[in-house]
Amino acid sequence: MSDTHYYHGLAKSMMFTIILVSFAPLLCIVLIAGYQYSVVYEEKVEAHLRELVLKHDQSVDTYLEEKVAEIQVLAEIIELGRLHDPASLQALHDALVRGHGSDFVDLGLVNSKGIQAAYAGPYKLQGVDYSKEEWFKAAKKNKVHVGDVGLGLRGVPHFTIALRVDEDGQEWILRTTLDFIAFNKLVEDIRIGETGLAYIINRQAEFQTTPRRDMTAEVPFLRQMAASMTGRFEMVRGRASITVKTIPTTGRETIFVTSPIKNGDWIMVYQQDAADAFSELNRSRNLALLVLLIGGISIAVMAYLMSKRMARKVARADAAKDIMNEQVIEAGKLASVGELAAGIAHEINNPVAIMVEEAGWIQDLLEEGLGKEDNEREVQRALNQIRTQGGRCKEITHKLLSFARKIDPTVKSVCLNELVLEIVQLSEQRAKYANVIIETSLADSIPLVEASPSEMQQVFLNLVNNAIDAMDPGGGSLDIMTRVEDNTVVVSIADTGCGIPQANLSRIFDPFFTTKPVGKGTGLGLSIIYGIINKMDGTIAVSSAVDQGTKFTIRLPIPEGEDTSACDFRINEHGTR
Repeated sequence: MSDTHYYHGLAKSMMFTIILVSFAPLLCIVLIAGYQYSVVYEEKVEAHLRELVLKHDQSVDTYLEEKVAEIQVLAEIIELGRLHDPASLQALHDALVRGHGSDFVDLGLVNSKGIQAAYAGPYKLQGVDYSKEEWFKAAKKNKVHVGDVGLGLRGVPHFTIALRVDEDGQEWILRTTLDFIAFNKLVEDIRIGETGLAYIINRQAEFQTTPRRDMTAEVPFLRQMAASMTGRFEMVRGRASITVKTIPTTGRETIFVTSPIKNGDWIMVYQQDAADAFSELNRSRNLALLVLLIGGISIAVMAYLMSKRMARKVARADAAKDIMNEQVIEAGKLASVGELAAGIAHEINNPVAIMVEEAGWIQDLLEEGLGKEDNEREVQRALNQIRTQGGRCKEITHKLLSFARKIDPTVKSVCLNELVLEIVQLSEQRAKYANVIIETSLADSIPLVEASPSEMQQVFLNLVNNAIDAMDPGGGSLDIMTRVEDNTVVVSIADTGCGIPQANLSRIFDPFFTTKPVGKGTGLGLSIIYGIINKMDGTIAVSSAVDQGTKFTIRLPIPEGEDTSACDFRINEHGTR
C-alpha cells in the first residue's frame, strides 16, 4: 500500500473516473441538444426558403397574369380596326407606357399568316414574318401564350405575350414584348446571405433570367432537374421542393429550392451554399464545441487536482491504518506473551532450582575444605551444572525476548519450517499444562518465501494458542504440517478440539468477533492473522466440525527462482523432525 506506483495508479484511475462521470453527461447533453437544435434549425431554414420562393413565385405569376390581363382588356375594349392603323396602335402603346412605365416595350398586330401587319415600338419590325416562332404557333392553339426569353430578331433578351383575337372569321394575334430588365430585377430581388440567388429556367434548362454569377457548374444539375420535373408540373404546382446537391466542379454543397411558374413552363430556382444558409447553425455548433472543449479541459484539470488530493488522503489514511495495524498486532503479541508467561516461568524455574541446589552444595563443600577427598572435583562438577542450567535459562529468555520485541513489518526471505519450530518450542510448556501433544510433520525441503518473520511468528503463535484453548482442559492432539503444493508453501495447523459451529465460520475473521468467554479474548487474533496473510499475497482457509476439531490452512506464494538450500540448512541445524 506504500508503493508510489500504486497511489499514482489510484490517482490516475480516480481522475479518469471523474472525467468520465462528469464529461459523459455533458457530452450527451451537447450531442442531443445539438442534434435537436440542428434538426429544428434546418427545418426552419428550409421552411423559410420555401416560403420565400413561393412568395416570389406568386409575384412572378401575378406579374405575368397582370400583363396578360391588360392585353386582354385592350383587345376587348378597343376595336380591332383601330389596331390596324399604325398611328392608332402607336397612340395605344404610348398610353401603355405612360400607365406602366417601360414594362411594355412594343405592341404589334400579326395576321393569321404570321406577318406583322401593324407595329408600334422602338424597333423596325413592320412586316416581319413570325409564322415559324413558337409563341405564334402556341397563341393560335391556346389563344393566350407567354413565350420564353430569347434574343429574337432584335438581338436583345425579351419575351412575348401573344393573344389570339377573332374578327369576322379571321384570326389576328395581338402581341407585346415585356421589358426583360424589369422582369429580371423582379427575380433578382430574392437574395439571402452572401451566396443566395434566384433565376428562372424553362423545361430545357435554358435561363429565362440572367443570374448574378457564372452558372456553368450548375448547368448539368439544372438539366437533370428540369428533365425530372417535365410532365409533372401541375402536380407540384404551388409547392416548393428542396434538394441538396454537391456541385462536382466546385465541391460545395448547395441547396436548391425549385417551384414551377407560368403553368409549369418555367421553373423558379433559388440556390444558396449550404454553409452560407446554415452559417448561424455552424456558428452555434462551433460555440457549443468551444464550450464543450473549455468544459472538458476544466473537468480534466479539476479531476487531476481532486484525484491527486484524494490519493494523498488515501496514502495518509493507509499510513495511519498501517500504524494502527502494527499497534494491534503488537498488542496481540503482548497478549500472547502473557499467555506464555506461566509456561515460561515454569520452564525457567527448573534450571534455577538446580542452580540454587548446586550453589548450596558448593557452599557445603567449601566449608569442609577443597583439600578433603574429592571436594574439588565435586565443586567443578557443580559449577559445570550451574553453567549448563544458566545457558538453558539464557536460551529460554532469549527466545522470549526475541518473540516479544517490536513487530518488524520488513519483508524478507524466510524459512517457514524454522519459524514453526521456534513457536512450537515456545508453546511446549503451555501445551503440557493443557494436556496437548504437539506433533510436527515438516517437509524435508521447502523454498524460502517472502514474508515478515515477526508477523509470521505472530500468525503461528495465535493459531497454536487458539488450538490449545480449544482443547483445554480435556487435552488433545495438535498437528502442524508444511508442504509444497501448486507453487505455494502450505502450512496447516489442525487440532482435535471443540470445533467451530457452521454458523460462525463465515464470521471468525471479522474484527472483535469471538466465541470465548468474556475476558478470555478480544476477537482480534484471527482478524490480525487474516490481514497479515492477505498483505503477503497469501490465503488462509478454515474447515471445522463441532466436537471433531478445526484445521487452518495457510498458503504463501513461492517467489520465482527461489533456492531451497538455505532453508534446508537452517532446519538441519536444529536437528528436530
